[in-house]
Amino acid sequence: MNKLTDLLAQYASYHRDHRNILTHVVGIPMIVLSLMILLARPTLTTVAGVPVNPGMVIAAVLALYYLKLDLRMGAVMAAVFALGLDVALQTAPLDTGAWLAWGLGLFLVGWGIQFLGHYFEGRKPAFVDDIIGLIIGPLFVLAEVAFLLGLRKDVEAAIEQKAGSIR
Repeated sequence: MNKLTDLLAQYASYHRDHRNILTHVVGIPMIVLSLMILLARPTLTTVAGVPVNPGMVIAAVLALYYLKLDLRMGAVMAAVFALGLDVALQTAPLDTGAWLAWGLGLFLVGWGIQFLGHYFEGRKPAFVDDIIGLIIGPLFVLAEVAFLLGLRKDVEAAIEQKAGSIR
């Protein structure tokens, strides 16, 4: 759990304003889904009759990384990625204009929401100083939702000890 809390605390140190956290809970899933949509069309190969796209490969690699960091959170992230990939696969067959509108629209609106949150925070996004922030962001959102549900209090306490409490 030490690596998990270190990564989440580092990311959380850029996100101590509750409004910024809320914008991330909305914006990051939009960005992740947009990337899955945009990466769902190109087929890399076919495995057992199933076309494999770049979004699937990236989601699988990230899910394995999250599982390595924390089994429970990694399993939930894998399930979330599976749902996102299902939506992406349903969007991929749309005509090019509609597919791009969904993919690029979600991407741009998601980032707009993110930057609004950092305006509230008064601090630049974490990935500006450390690119790993782009990978930890989705896990941070899951952790914050878990904390709101009263789950993983041990992780929440460790993060607050390192990053400070939420304003």
